[in-house]
Amino acid sequence: MISQPEFSYFIIASLLLILSPGPDIISLITQSFNYGAKAGFLTALGLASGNLVNTAAAALGVTIIIQTSEIAFASLKFIGVGYLLYLAYRLLSSCHLRSANKSQVKANNGYTSFYKTGLLINVLNPKIALLFLALLPQFVPSASTQQHLDIIFLGISFATMVAIIFGGISLLVPSINITTHLKSVSYNIFARVNAAIFILLAINLALSSQK
Repeated sequence: MISQPEFSYFIIASLLLILSPGPDIISLITQSFNYGAKAGFLTALGLASGNLVNTAAAALGVTIIIQTSEIAFASLKFIGVGYLLYLAYRLLSSCHLRSANKSQVKANNGYTSFYKTGLLINVLNPKIALLFLALLPQFVPSASTQQHLDIIFLGISFATMVAIIFGGISLLVPSINITTHLKSVSYNIFARVNAAIFILLAINLALSSQK
């Protein structure tokens, strides 16, 4: 059973991780800014769902395979790198398609694409899987007779915080009141900057190791 002080420390550590810069929050802000609160909120739900997948992997020991197998780690890593580069490409492409209205973009992509984007960002990043493997057990008492359940509880708590915090951000970003022209110009700058960040994150992930 997790004690109240341990859970409080876990909440603080989780908040710091959730709010730290990364592909998850960058994608969330981008989707919210460009396509509105609903798209951003679905991205947030996708990110939270990805955290649940990583929680299940940690609880079932699947993440240990990624930690110990170079082939498994490298395979997932380069799939993640490819996906981050794809997101960068999509952001740069959207600058040229900005003249299309939002309803056309939504009709072509569908709102489910935003949820899938959030989900895949977390699931295809082995560093996040290893982070969960390193983070969650630290707050589980060594004497606990239900460590797997404690890990699942902590993972669900983390995912819930992600949904609430990122959901709030997804509602806040579209409320920024700027003119249509300025928003279009701002989006193009914003998209290029974020595409560059995604490329840097992809390079960082490609150079990462299991340690």
